[in-house]
Amino acid sequence: FSRQPAKTLWYDRPRYVFLEFCVEDSIDVKVDIQDYRVIFSCKNADGVEFYNEINFYARVNSKDSQNKHSGRSITCFMRKWKEKVAWPRLTKENIKPAWLFVDFDNWRDWEGDEEVEKAMGTWKELQGRGRSQPPAPICQCGS
Repeated sequence: FSRQPAKTLWYDRPRYVFLEFCVEDSIDVKVDIQDYRVIFSCKNADGVEFYNEINFYARVNSKDSQNKHSGRSITCFMRKWKEKVAWPRLTKENIKPAWLFVDFDNWRDWEGDEEVEKAMGTWKELQGRGRSQPPAPICQCGS
């Protein structure tokens, strides 16, 4: 059988690293967030299989990481083990796979950025009350 990597966007924040796997109408979605890597797989409506395995630049807290599935993509947000330390790249290896892109619409210099911190804090608070909707990033998979 043949698999291909999904187009993947990423961006960095003070406490979280965000990933977006761009697969429309995905089914059989599996996301395994570990401390040093993420393994993603799914199929699309045409039966094409997607598989990505990414070894992270640095450690994340897998127990405090989430993913959200929409019709256009699967978004993961991983809590950094060392907060407020910028990641110069997503991957441990200093290479850029052809399927991996920086999400420039969501990327910004976040030093001193309180807006995102408040949004994530609010989400964590709501999650504690039984709601599980993270702050929505700007979906770039369809553009």
